[in-house]
Amino acid sequence: MFQQLLPIIKKEFRHIRRDKRVLAILTFVPMGLLILNGYALNYDVNHIKLGVYDQEKSERSREFVNSFLTSGYFDYVESLTSSAQATTMIDDGDIRAALVIPPDFSHKILSNDPVDVQILVDGMDANAATTIIGYAQVVTLEYSQKIVLNELAKMGRGNYIPIQYDARIWYNPELKSAKFLVPGLIGFILAITAIIATSLSIVKEKELNTMEQIDVSPIRPINLIIGKMVPYALISLVAAALVLVTGYFLFGVVIKGNYFYLFCATLLFIIAGLSIGLLVSTIADTQQVAFQLAALLSMLPTIILSGFMFPIRSMPWWLQILTNISPAKFYLVILRSIVLKGVGLSAFWDQLVYLMIFISVVLLISVRRFKKTIG
Repeated sequence: MFQQLLPIIKKEFRHIRRDKRVLAILTFVPMGLLILNGYALNYDVNHIKLGVYDQEKSERSREFVNSFLTSGYFDYVESLTSSAQATTMIDDGDIRAALVIPPDFSHKILSNDPVDVQILVDGMDANAATTIIGYAQVVTLEYSQKIVLNELAKMGRGNYIPIQYDARIWYNPELKSAKFLVPGLIGFILAITAIIATSLSIVKEKELNTMEQIDVSPIRPINLIIGKMVPYALISLVAAALVLVTGYFLFGVVIKGNYFYLFCATLLFIIAGLSIGLLVSTIADTQQVAFQLAALLSMLPTIILSGFMFPIRSMPWWLQILTNISPAKFYLVILRSIVLKGVGLSAFWDQLVYLMIFISVVLLISVRRFKKTIG
């Protein structure tokens, strides 16, 4: 068997070296996609443009406004003269939030009456709007707490806070979205490169009419499949390593878990991608069709159904079942567990089993269809 495999592997490596397009897909494209998407995809909400409609313009109201500006979340843009102007500026996109302070702000505070302060937020981006409201609530709560403590001090009582909490954020204490997205991008990139490169390689044999020569040769179909998949698997592993190194230097993503588990999981995921590429090659007759079909099968399921960008637990039950057609779903759970959490095999062994089942089913279908194609 090895005597038949070695010439095929050597031949495929020569084809990859000569085909600049496939070589670029396997090497430079993964790092380029990581850099591009890593900087472009960002869920962090910072430097929120804030307009202020201060109807009182007192020292206390300015102090309240300053608490927003010193929080590090908001950037002061303009002093507003009316609520209508605030609405207009939000509509035009000049500001993302407007703080409205009533004319009796200081009077009510000195009278120990509650003050109604309004914040208008651009809700076109629901996630960003929710984050902005959360920031505003935190700033307002801290300012209110400061007033209460000052009043207690005037009464001769100590600074007493009934409940104190200590929040500890595990795995991503800086709350940087890049550390969550980069592992997902690795799965997304490997899926694209493995599926597209494999499908193009085998379909190329169809276009060159070499399938008939293979059919009459002593080479068994399974040896041809393995021989063609091995080079792409090795190059994809190198590409995965380059992507991880790039993610470390550019985004500070450190692998906290076991490297051996990461290698095994990545190899399984690459084999899953190669199996899908093989299936595409049995359907398409030209490289153009193969590229379009491979891009469709690699991009859409990985983006929508893998948990890369949209949480699976928030989807309807029938769509959660449909997510099992994407091997990236299982790989991303493993990858984030190893890279971000640094946990052991007990935390993701079931995902490895699901990934192996997926490979077995798709590879079996692909091999049978491939045998019919050259038969």
